[in-house]
Amino acid sequence: MVLLLKTQINGLARQAEVLISLKEPFRLLGFFIGGRTYTTLHCRDSYHYTYLLQHCKSTNSIKKLHAQITTGGFEQNPFVVAKLVGKYVECSESSMEAARKVFDRLLERDAFVWNMVIQGYANVGPFVEAFNVYDRMRLSGVPANKYTYPFVLKACGAMRDGKRGRIVHGHVVKCGLDSDLFVGNALIALYSKCEEIEISRRVFDEIPGKDSVSWNSIISGYTANGNPHEALMLFRTMLQDRAACLPDHATLVCILPACVEASAIEVGFWIHSYIIKSSMKVDAVLGSALITMYANCGRVTTARVIFYQISEKNVGAWSAMMRCYGMHGHADEALQMFSQFVESGLCPDGIVFLCLLSTCSHSGFITKGLELFEKMGEYGVAKSEKHYACVVDLLGRAGLLDQAVELIRTMPMEAGKDVYGALLGACRIHNNIELAEEAAEKLFVLDPENAGRYILLASMYEDAGRWEDAGRVRKLLRDNNVKKPTGSSSIEVECMYHTFGADDESHPYTDQIFNTLQRLDRIMEEETLTQ
Repeated sequence: MVLLLKTQINGLARQAEVLISLKEPFRLLGFFIGGRTYTTLHCRDSYHYTYLLQHCKSTNSIKKLHAQITTGGFEQNPFVVAKLVGKYVECSESSMEAARKVFDRLLERDAFVWNMVIQGYANVGPFVEAFNVYDRMRLSGVPANKYTYPFVLKACGAMRDGKRGRIVHGHVVKCGLDSDLFVGNALIALYSKCEEIEISRRVFDEIPGKDSVSWNSIISGYTANGNPHEALMLFRTMLQDRAACLPDHATLVCILPACVEASAIEVGFWIHSYIIKSSMKVDAVLGSALITMYANCGRVTTARVIFYQISEKNVGAWSAMMRCYGMHGHADEALQMFSQFVESGLCPDGIVFLCLLSTCSHSGFITKGLELFEKMGEYGVAKSEKHYACVVDLLGRAGLLDQAVELIRTMPMEAGKDVYGALLGACRIHNNIELAEEAAEKLFVLDPENAGRYILLASMYEDAGRWEDAGRVRKLLRDNNVKKPTGSSSIEVECMYHTFGADDESHPYTDQIFNTLQRLDRIMEEETLTQ
């Protein structure tokens, strides 16, 4: 039936594999795919097209084989077309155009082909097209299955579109797939990305057989939504629950940022010990999370040791270490590391320059900071508002307020709250009330809910003895109902976090706590009198 001649040249060696069957007529077709030459005689068997598609490693090779599929009359074969669409989705990282053209020409589509296209849009975008194709799939009469919904929900999550996500969730419930593990995991991720963590938690609790993805998704969701204590409690539950999975690489990457945010350093130390005892590989992602954790608790030496243990360092690992040096006043080491980074052949991104500009700002390295700011263009890194804010802070801290104002005027984009916030802070340092008033006026529009802006200007008025102006600003703060975040402290008792704010009586054990504090006060007074 088929003759397949495969020739591969490797140095001086030549290998040939010939499969010959002469039961039917055939014709000669040639392909050069992935460094190999394939010659087929007779192309009426779809298996051989799918076999050749498996070996395609580039869009160009897929297109050549696509032409042969078309001339061979297999453009309507669902088996071949599904494989072809899948290869276009796999290799076309930036565009779904070719895959969509193949899909649109197909007259009869099964669920597998629909899912392939939805998956492609969910991965590379435009994400709304994944939802649109899903709608077309439902209208065509082809029922969605448990593989369809995770792709659609992923696209809704990427768009942060909770409304569309809830519509799909309703379809999931109607078809009875709400208890499916993979669909449930996709729902957890969706609601977490849409900042609806309570719904995400309810979905998590209702999943009957949770896997590591379930735990990782909800822990990551709590961390990303500013609930580090809940993330840590779930992590402890995961460790204590015998039915739960053991923490894996993804779990630790998810929980380490929560340790940083909640200052749960002991948990971070335990995680590092767990990594060592389980012989888990510290790659660039996990290593960066550990470096950040140790940087935030001031252990620069330990962070440096971890950095040098990472065999394949990426930009994230380098920037984490530079930030660690910068935040603890080791500006020279941070700048030296940047030189090593460039020599390694990697290209810096915007985050790297943010770390360096912030380091120069806090260390007073004005000339070096401006030099790095100018070099951003040489590396093809676009200057964002945050980069301009760092330079405004750099100039402002040095007392060069006129240069900072001139920089703001020449910005290619509209200056935002970060830029004017940096300028206001510099005015506070150098007691420039007039310029502070201009910056504050902008901030009251750009960042009206930030109480710190009002309080900073009011404090400057009070220092200058301008009590009426100070009162006017504080009245404006009250009239706009802008509340200053209440200071709080937290304590961990038996794996439970208890948070206390100023004059806070909401804790269920308030009476016992205050009684204990009063007894401690009396004991301290008695001890003081006896001394």
